[in-house]
Amino acid sequence: MSNSLEGLYTLDDLAVADTKATAKITINKDHIIFKGHFPGNPVMPGVCMIQIIKEITEKIVNKTLFMQSASNIKFMAIINPFVTPELELQLEIIETEGVFKVKNVSKFEETVALKSTTNFIEK
Repeated sequence: MSNSLEGLYTLDDLAVADTKATAKITINKDHIIFKGHFPGNPVMPGVCMIQIIKEITEKIVNKTLFMQSASNIKFMAIINPFVTPELELQLEIIETEGVFKVKNVSKFEETVALKSTTNFIEK
């Protein structure tokens, strides 16, 4: 089965220390998703950002995960892949009784674009 997000971004760097991680990604401005979201004014869909956070968390914990809940998702700036394709995601991952609580701050340059807290469980 093909991943519909395949080719949406590349993971350029991933640094993990204890419960904290920093991931640097580059968004593919030519990905098909931006042809529909939105024509002439591309914007990174929020659901795709949550998927990217999940995929990076899976890589860190080496498990296949499923989002159980999201208690806090705040979009603070528009991510336009033609203007700011390079993002930094700061993750704090705490595992408690099989639940991975992930606090995320995603930003481009000095601008915070997304803050979220999501809970993932093993799939």
